[in-house]
Amino acid sequence: MLIFLRVTPNAGRNAVDGVEIRADETAVLRIRVAAVPDKGKANAAVIALLAKALGVPKSSLSLISGDTARQKTVLVKGDGAALAMQLAALV
Repeated sequence: MLIFLRVTPNAGRNAVDGVEIRADETAVLRIRVAAVPDKGKANAAVIALLAKALGVPKSSLSLISGDTARQKTVLVKGDGAALAMQLAALV
């Protein structure tokens, strides 16, 4: 499953803030992390937060695109139906 993210680093807390619809009508999951965007710290925090929220190990997630951008794409390996239910519960 591919998940599109809008990440805010250096936030006051780690949280999943819901879904945002972009201008091109793509749905993105908004995530805030307290980690600073330095040497991959924010990306690691995003992976850890998303893995915990979805109930999967961190090794099941990989960053596909957006290494240095706020817009990121994450690939989640696992049971698609179970992941979709977990994702729906987040929003």
